[in-house]
Amino acid sequence: MAIKTNKGISMDGKRVMTMEEFKLWLKKFDTDKDGRISKEELRSAIYETGGRFGRWKSWRGIRSADTDGSGFIDESEISNLVDFADKYLGVRVLHM
Repeated sequence: MAIKTNKGISMDGKRVMTMEEFKLWLKKFDTDKDGRISKEELRSAIYETGGRFGRWKSWRGIRSADTDGSGFIDESEISNLVDFADKYLGVRVLHM
């Protein structure tokens, strides 16, 4: 488990969030407010965290998290993004 500092950053430089905080953070990228995260919206999250290769990473994130094949990540699939967030978004989600 990551050690959370007082500024919400782990020792390895990743932003540390609870699952609820992660869901709220992702929702700010839901620009059309449809309750789902599209590939383009995920790309915005990637770019905000300083990530590169946003097009490829967003495609990979949708592909790994979208269990129903809709092309979007809905509320029930957000937990599938935890590994993706750790690897590509610099976000560590704590399971509490």
